[in-house]
Amino acid sequence: MVTARNAYVPPTPAGMPQLGTTDFEPVPVTPGSPTGTFVGKKVVQLRDDLATLQQTISQLNGRLQSIRAATVRDAQAYHNTIAGMSARLQIGTTPGNPEMERQWSQAQAELNRLENDIAAMNTLANRVTNDAALASYLLQATQAAYSMSGAVEEDHHQLAILEDDVNRTVVLIDRLLTEINQDVVRQRNYIQAERLELQQLASAVKDGELYGGSAPGYSYASAARTAEARPAPTRDYARAEQDRPLVIIRFDDPNVQYEQPLYEALSEALERRPNASFEVVAVAPDAGAASRSRRYADRVANSMTEMGLPASRLHRSTEGGGTSAGEVRIYVR
Repeated sequence: MVTARNAYVPPTPAGMPQLGTTDFEPVPVTPGSPTGTFVGKKVVQLRDDLATLQQTISQLNGRLQSIRAATVRDAQAYHNTIAGMSARLQIGTTPGNPEMERQWSQAQAELNRLENDIAAMNTLANRVTNDAALASYLLQATQAAYSMSGAVEEDHHQLAILEDDVNRTVVLIDRLLTEINQDVVRQRNYIQAERLELQQLASAVKDGELYGGSAPGYSYASAARTAEARPAPTRDYARAEQDRPLVIIRFDDPNVQYEQPLYEALSEALERRPNASFEVVAVAPDAGAASRSRRYADRVANSMTEMGLPASRLHRSTEGGGTSAGEVRIYVR
């Protein structure tokens, strides 16, 4: 069982994509009694390490809920400003009205604050990624302790309980990271669309009139978000043996600089096929490494959306193979 329950999140302003609502609070570590053996001391150390990790995850979860609440507040302020401007422009005002220009600058500042909120969430995702690696290490260390000599039966009993606790924590961290990444992608797309709307609004302020036949509440951004909300059809890609990936990224170093080569490869692919979609594949040599590979694939997919590729043209999957838990392959579809 994993304590990932719905948290209270203030109502999302109309037109803004929904933020995640899960509250990720770890289940406390099951207590145990020292046995006095060498293995028993190892169990105590691992249990303390897990408790420390869970305390960190609890703090990061609190930070996530705080960022989400700030994002909603900043979005509400932004939409209130935009709504007031649109209402006034609908009935017409003087060209270059200083009051309208001041409101436009205010809306831009509020949108900048929203962008800062998303940047904070992205920083949080990086911290969670580091803790996910620590959780994986604790799981491996716990499993390795079974083969240590000098243990009594009670040591193995406590190891089994500890392994369950670590597994629950690993699952919780994976879900936490997935939901943060989803929030980041949706909000980045939303902010990019709102930047375009704000540019159009600047022209309206200059002319003193809001042109166009859009119905109230309709915008390019809201239309894009509606399309984004529709689930993409599930596809099973049957690859031929000669189907070669466009890019292979191996995360065998903490600071792999893959963005520029990836950008160049995507640009060339889109020049040849402007309507192409892409499949981001997490490659894992075994089931134990699949979680880490998926985290790297999420990171690459986020980079692709930040480069301007619509999320609707991205598909993700996992497959076996590779030589490490850090390989991501990208195919053109």
